[in-house]
This record gives sequence, structure tokens and C-alpha cells, in this order.
Amino acid sequence: MSKLLVKPHAPDAEGIVTRITPRSAGWKYIGFEVAHLQAGQTLTRDGNDNEICLVIITGKADISTAEKSFGILGERISVFDGKPSAVYVPPHMKWTVKATTHLEIAICQAPAKKGVAPYAIRAEEIETVKRGSGTNVRYVNNMLTDTDPSESLLVVEVITPGGNWSSYPPHKHDTPIEGKETYLEETYYHRNKRKGGYVFQRVYTDDRSLDETMSVYDGETVMVPKGYHPVGAPHGCDSYYLNVMAGPTKQWKFSQSPDFADIAFQ
Repeated sequence: MSKLLVKPHAPDAEGIVTRITPRSAGWKYIGFEVAHLQAGQTLTRDGNDNEICLVIITGKADISTAEKSFGILGERISVFDGKPSAVYVPPHMKWTVKATTHLEIAICQAPAKKGVAPYAIRAEEIETVKRGSGTNVRYVNNMLTDTDPSESLLVVEVITPGGNWSSYPPHKHDTPIEGKETYLEETYYHRNKRKGGYVFQRVYTDDRSLDETMSVYDGETVMVPKGYHPVGAPHGCDSYYLNVMAGPTKQWKFSQSPDFADIAFQ
């Protein structure tokens, strides 16, 4: 199995089924966890040096921080039906999630010095953006982009219809080039609409010193430390993934593979 592919495990005492840390990933910035909580179960963390984006993947939760209570958030049963809700939490601030239904929640983390005041990103505030054309169509729900309040985290989710490609044409963001490309680590948390369905994800560099092609099933996570990272969804396997990116500069600038320079990135 590829070292870039992380499979979920049974819930631990906190309900965590996936945990990626900078140490386990062998990089510097991104921490990523997924928790499955039963109704009434609570997850509480004290703040540390990371800013946090709590993304409600499915279910409902009552989320609060040391400064503010956001009430009950979340409204979808499936990632393919509706938009996400999320809460941003700055570093060194305690937060609590109480599941009011069965809950799947992602804990996206990256180092920050101050961050910004905690705030909610509500489903009704999120615009779904259609990107691409033909077999490159996908639908993006932006939560934390270059222009949204956070210090280093970038967080989006993408729905790709079966038979289509996503994160395509191949592009990378692993070499800081002023005005052209930024260094960003990235995780892809995958869900699939079809039981037993999967996608293919390739992660590779120009010199092929890294060249991995993975069959990625529902609930698995792919780490992208560098290189190009396209995703292909087979016919009948509608794909969802949650992207987390972070690096020394909070800006998404990328370079497209020269082998695909004739295809416009949309």
C-alpha cells in the first residue's frame, strides 16, 4: 500500500477514525482528523499552536468555543445532498463539539500565530461553483479560500460526477516561485456515493522520483506532499473529497504540468 494512502480505523475513545499529524505525514504544516460521534457524544480539545477548521461532513452538532457558542450546525445526511457547515477556531482556544445526531466531522489544522476571532461558516452562506467542462466538470464548495479569514488554512470540498476528472489537468504547488507558485501541503479526504465505489488518484513529480497511483475507497485519505495529483472518478462512482491545504504563505498558486499545457485549467 502506498505510504500516501491513509485508511480509517475503528473509532478511538474520542471517536477519531483518521488521524494525520505533521510527524506521521513527514511534513510541516497540515494536521487532519476525522471523528465519528454518536448522538450525545462530546469531543473537547484545549487550544494549541494550530488554528482549526471544524467541518461538519454529515449530521448535526452543537459547537462552541471559549469565546462563542454557535448553536446547532449541519443539515445534510449525505455529502452528495447539500452544503457543509464549519467553524473556524484560532490557536490557543478551547472548543467543544456535541453531536446532536450521528456526526461525521473533520478537524483541519495548521500552525498559526494569532489567527482570527472564531466564526461560523454556515451552509446557506456557501456558493457552489461549477468548474470545468465536458468530462472535467466538478462542483466546488469553498469554505476557507485565499480571501477568507484565517492565517494559513485553505479548506474546500469538491463533488465530481462519475466518469469525470478532478484536480485536472495535473497541477502542483510544491515550489515557491514569486507570483507564480506557492508551497502548499494538501490532504484529500474521499467519500464515494457508490457502496464499494472508488476513485483513482495519482501523485507524481516531473522526475518521477515520486510516482504513486492509488485506488481510493470511501473514507480514505490521500496525502500530497508534492507533485501533481489528479483524481479520476469511474462511471457510476460519484466522488466527494475534502481538501485541506496549508504552507508558509496562504495563497493558492500552482503550476500546470507542461505535458498538459494545451488543456486550459478551469
